[in-house]
Amino acid sequence: MSETMEGAVYTPSLSQKLVAEALGTALLLATVVGSGIMGDSLSGGNVAIALLANAIATGAILVVLILIFGPISGAHFNPAVTLSFAIQRVISWNDTVLFMGAQIVGGVLGVVLAHGMFGQELMQLSTTERSGTGQSLAEIVATFGLLATILGCVRFRAEAVPYAVGLYITAGYWFTASTSFANPAVTLARMFTDTFAGINPANAPLFIVMQIVGAILATWLFAWLVKSPMTGSNAVEAKARS
Repeated sequence: MSETMEGAVYTPSLSQKLVAEALGTALLLATVVGSGIMGDSLSGGNVAIALLANAIATGAILVVLILIFGPISGAHFNPAVTLSFAIQRVISWNDTVLFMGAQIVGGVLGVVLAHGMFGQELMQLSTTERSGTGQSLAEIVATFGLLATILGCVRFRAEAVPYAVGLYITAGYWFTASTSFANPAVTLARMFTDTFAGINPANAPLFIVMQIVGAILATWLFAWLVKSPMTGSNAVEAKARS
């Protein structure tokens, strides 16, 4: 629920939430792939400049998308985030499956949209190799950090979530060996683009497993970190009620 400009309570339906998740993930992937194509074409072969363009565009669009769709669906756009909230019982497991389906479909549509805008073949298979122990470890770190950013901010500074997530992903492009996919829906969608942002389908399953591991680790740790111990009067009251 959220407040509208008129002060009335806005409670989105499940269908509205699913459309928001699909549309938001589609726009995210259109940005990831589209900025990758644009950066690669304008950088004159300088991979660092292409990556910088890709990172800035992705971080910026995440801020915008979370601000738009956060009040509707929570702006997950990421099965790892949805899984975390399911573990915390914030979202039902039935809705979790539907959210994940919407995110995956939206992600693939976003890739197709980016290809269409740049006059490329709409469906492609990536040949970009992203493998090795370092990249697998990087996906655990990237996803753990993303969930830590979300869970910490939601608990203490909820209004900062859009900006914190955008900044974290921008940084993640540069400090992780994998360029911080940190999202199973993004990983699956990027299998279908043989451009700067692509990932070989053979490399995607391990990325996704590592992302789930990172998300679960962050969820368990922050469940403990942000739990307030009962002390003083709280402990006395709890003992009296028992």
